[in-house]
Amino acid sequence: MNLLEPLSLLSTRKKNTATKLTRSSKLFKTIIKAIQEKKGENIVSLDLRKIHEAVSDFFIICEASNPQQLRAIGESIEEEVKKNCDEVAYKHEGYQALQWVLIDYVNIVVHVMLPEPRKFYQLEEMWSDAQREEHAD
Repeated sequence: MNLLEPLSLLSTRKKNTATKLTRSSKLFKTIIKAIQEKKGENIVSLDLRKIHEAVSDFFIICEASNPQQLRAIGESIEEEVKKNCDEVAYKHEGYQALQWVLIDYVNIVVHVMLPEPRKFYQLEEMWSDAQREEHAD
């Protein structure tokens, strides 16, 4: 699997402008909490709302130390969001290769990555115009 494949799915769907999200939104908080509960590391959110070309309002990016933890974080996010927010992901990618899992909630896109792909793709640098916030582990 091409590691850029998860990003390609973002170009085929439209951002939902009817729903305005903030960092205090239930969906946002639920995702961060699910990551923290599975010991995801280096959790960063990027606020993309002021970037016209952005495919989403927020990116949430975190690291897993191994493929098993990567799967556990991804599955935990999807389970907690379904349970607490009654939402299912528009799409998810990467559970086969377990290098980079992308979970697309349209206005929030979650990237759970192993350290090597995160270092290589540098999403935070690519979206350096976005307001960045770190979330304590």
